[in-house]
Amino acid sequence: MINKNLISAVAGCLFLALFGGCKDEYLEKIPFNPSSVSFYSNQEELQIGLLGCYSQLNYQEQNYGLGNLRVPWHIFIDATTDICWDRTNGALQDIGKGTIDANNGVVLVKFREAYKGIARCNFLLDNVVKLKDKIPSTVYNQSIAEARFIRALNYSYLLTLYGGVPLVTTTLTINDSQIAKSTKAEIADFVINEMDAAAKDLPLNQAIINDGRATKGAALAIKARTALYNEKWDVAAQAAKQVMDLNKYALHANYGELFKYSGETSKEIIFSLQYAKNVNTHTTPRYFLPRLPGGVCDKVPFQSFIDSYECTDGLSIDSSPLYNPQKPFANRDPRLSYTCGVPGDRLFGYQFETHKDSLQIWNYNVTPAVRIANTEATHAFATFTGYVFRKYCDETDRTDLQNSEINIILMRYAEVLLTYAEAKIELDQIDQSVYDAINLVRRRATVNMPAITANKTQAQLRSIVRKERKYEFAMEGLRLADIRRWKIAEQVLVGPAYGRIPKGLLANAPIIDANGSPNYSNVTNRADMRIIETKVFNKNRDYLWPFPAIEVQTNKKLVQNPNY
Repeated sequence: MINKNLISAVAGCLFLALFGGCKDEYLEKIPFNPSSVSFYSNQEELQIGLLGCYSQLNYQEQNYGLGNLRVPWHIFIDATTDICWDRTNGALQDIGKGTIDANNGVVLVKFREAYKGIARCNFLLDNVVKLKDKIPSTVYNQSIAEARFIRALNYSYLLTLYGGVPLVTTTLTINDSQIAKSTKAEIADFVINEMDAAAKDLPLNQAIINDGRATKGAALAIKARTALYNEKWDVAAQAAKQVMDLNKYALHANYGELFKYSGETSKEIIFSLQYAKNVNTHTTPRYFLPRLPGGVCDKVPFQSFIDSYECTDGLSIDSSPLYNPQKPFANRDPRLSYTCGVPGDRLFGYQFETHKDSLQIWNYNVTPAVRIANTEATHAFATFTGYVFRKYCDETDRTDLQNSEINIILMRYAEVLLTYAEAKIELDQIDQSVYDAINLVRRRATVNMPAITANKTQAQLRSIVRKERKYEFAMEGLRLADIRRWKIAEQVLVGPAYGRIPKGLLANAPIIDANGSPNYSNVTNRADMRIIETKVFNKNRDYLWPFPAIEVQTNKKLVQNPNY
């Protein structure tokens, strides 16, 4: 698509001289060298500069032991939580198991990349005035709104990870490099106000050629998310309702299709990263899938995540009569099988089985099907937990898993609905609209979980929404923020993190708490479960990431987050 190539090909090239490198082939396409003296001289340069701002949102995990690894951070960040483990990235492991420090590579790169994006936006906003009387006012105002949106989005990510950070809203010189951090509340207010301002000049719909660029709905949705994350319940509910009242978005009937090529134009998608072959791709399918289809099962679900999904009657596995420990994946919320690959599934034409005695499996890619050696039972680096993820894995990519161009969703309508519901629940303004929002999500055609019925208490609805977010948004980058803001990280990021029993199944269901988190203390054969890692969590430290050590050393006014 033209839009994918536009946003991807220009990515990073515009500000080469100011903010870093660019691939050689792109340099040949964009021969000019921007500077604050001459830039911007026309509308084309402004659009290229704006696309350079968008490009910085696409920070990808790079070269952590598996060669050409390019997984967008919005996906891999879930490997720092209770739902997923990363086999090769030691920096992610350290965050997830509580051994993080200020020299952590992920902590450094995310901080650096966010501020690169902010710097690009500031450069544009500082220099766009040169075009005020040279281009149509609608283009001028919309370009400013898009830059403010991208800048505020970067700050929303920094806020979620680090708390209060330095607030930089103009291009800096070396003399301006010493900046104290603003408070968490100040950054939250900045993001919310910027999204409000941006929404006024952003279009309801972008032209097809501009797919992947900000809209009014995207600005209001990020405003709602930021307000929710910072307990501004009334602001969150109002902003989410504004998005709902645009009457533009709707849930996609087929949940699994959302994360495939066929779902890229869905009315549920509000904002997404754009990819294109031979321009900008990612390797997510390769690092999710098992060995036989060509994957390396690098990022894998914990047993506790698998067990958290309810049965089709809406009850947890510890209380549902539909749960059978001998057939643990039957009669479960369909989102489990859309999100994860579990033993017995067919993945890219191969039977998926991780029982260590299952030395052969079926290959259905030939007719008739044949039995072949099962690498998931014998390979030293087969999935360590016994499960894999399957979101963003489309069979269209089966011959080139290293170069997927499936767009990565950053905001979708289901999140808006659950944001609205949660904010209204926390305000104790529980009415039919709350039930409607929740039930729209859990009763979409391919999920069809039982409706939540009326007369629930605030505590009961809080539990329902928290579990819905866990099931609905796994591997979409929201889990870390959720377990932090709910203050449950100190409960779910401690103790053994389990994989499946290598040659068996759980004898009985674990105890599932109100947040959908399993406790295995009652499982009679838990000693047979594979311990992937043992997590610790310092509640006086780990609710925020540290600032990178180099940033604190060079910016003397930047005070490190507590206890690092």
